[in-house]
Amino acid sequence: MVHGGLLTIAFGWAATSPPQWRPLGPSIIIILVLALAAAGVRWDPRAAIFYLASPLWLTVLTISGRLEPLGLRSQIPVAGSLLGFTAGLMLGGHMLLAAAVTFGHRVTTDSFVLTAIAYDAGANVPSSELFFRGAVFNRLQRRWSFVAAVTVATAMSLVRYLVDPLLPRAPEVILGTLVYVTLLGVINAWLLWWSGSLLPGLIAALVFFAAYRMVAAV
Repeated sequence: MVHGGLLTIAFGWAATSPPQWRPLGPSIIIILVLALAAAGVRWDPRAAIFYLASPLWLTVLTISGRLEPLGLRSQIPVAGSLLGFTAGLMLGGHMLLAAAVTFGHRVTTDSFVLTAIAYDAGANVPSSELFFRGAVFNRLQRRWSFVAAVTVATAMSLVRYLVDPLLPRAPEVILGTLVYVTLLGVINAWLLWWSGSLLPGLIAALVFFAAYRMVAAV
């Protein structure tokens, strides 16, 4: 519900800018996709593959030009995408290294990791990046300074993750969330500002969360 809500709000903001379009239909489709995938996972973890229908639908909307106000265009910024991949890899790699030397944690690659990555690719990353960077930051940075815009957008994103009931309440996890989500938010905001595209930030976030899913408690 939260992911669908964030995407619906982002769609609504995008629809108010040219080319104007009606966000109701696309919003209902994305909510149904996420709801069906979430319900399916309750029965069988392999149903997480249905989360991947979400980025497919977002690709359709991007090609049609509806998400251009959020920074998603059919043109792929190659340099920005490579930079986003590198940033996500470095941030995720640092987190894995920190987890490997932290008591009570280990790095794993079990089947749960693939299920969680499918969830990130279809729900977590798109909703966070389209709303906090594509909608909130993108609008604020046109009115305020970059620092002010990135501060507000990153703070909102941080609150979203800290109140997430799926987040473990161990002190080291909370501290890590504060540090890494803040860094990821600032990096992705800069990538959007620099490249004019939301795609590099999406790639950086997905790579980072793929690494995050590999961290497990002993």
